Amino acid sequence: MSASKQILESWTANAGNWIATIDNAELESRTLVTNNAIVETIGNYDVMSILDIGCGEGWLTRALRKEGRQSYGVDAIPALVENAIAKDGPFYETATYQELAAGKKLEQPLSDAAVINFALIDKEETAALMQALPHYLVKNGLLFIQTLHPLAIAATGHYTSGWKEGSWNGMKRNFEQPYQWYFRTLEDWFQLFAARYYVIAVKEPVHPETKKPLSVIFILQTK
Repeated sequence: MSASKQILESWTANAGNWIATIDNAELESRTLVTNNAIVETIGNYDVMSILDIGCGEGWLTRALRKEGRQSYGVDAIPALVENAIAKDGPFYETATYQELAAGKKLEQPLSDAAVINFALIDKEETAALMQALPHYLVKNGLLFIQTLHPLAIAATGHYTSGWKEGSWNGMKRNFEQPYQWYFRTLEDWFQLFAARYYVIAVKEPVHPETKKPLSVIFILQTK
């Protein structure tokens, strides 16, 4: 089974658990730091329409809409999209990264910006998506990416890009079917961006007590 198929099957199997986890604010790093970090980062830029890619059950799309921004979410898992629509209305649709990379036409017109929040976990599909995303944005559009800080891997294992064994350890619910995910060093992230984007800023949200970085946020502009 390909890595991308394994990832999709895992998220399909765990959609209900994920919805409950987010609805009940069970992920400390998100409720304490990273949720606010991505919302505040986007708020620092003059963007009024935002495409939330890998939106899950839609919490970020809803948060941006509450701030008056025209936000629209897409995700590969139908159950997550259906839940997002039930909570918020018809501002979501199902689309895989493969479909987006192939130029699938969305209901949402071109956006000022896109955001991908902890949703780049495959290798080839991530690379293909990054090449195609400018087609969904206005000229000089922005892209916000929040992902696990590479130092979190450096502290526990080899600091080399490659596939890592995943797990659902630490979750309060009975998640199943863990999958491998693709880790990139900072150097490889920047190489991934080089062809289609300018890096205009980088933020590193830290845990308020341990002072260790929980994530890295890249703010990019299309070339």
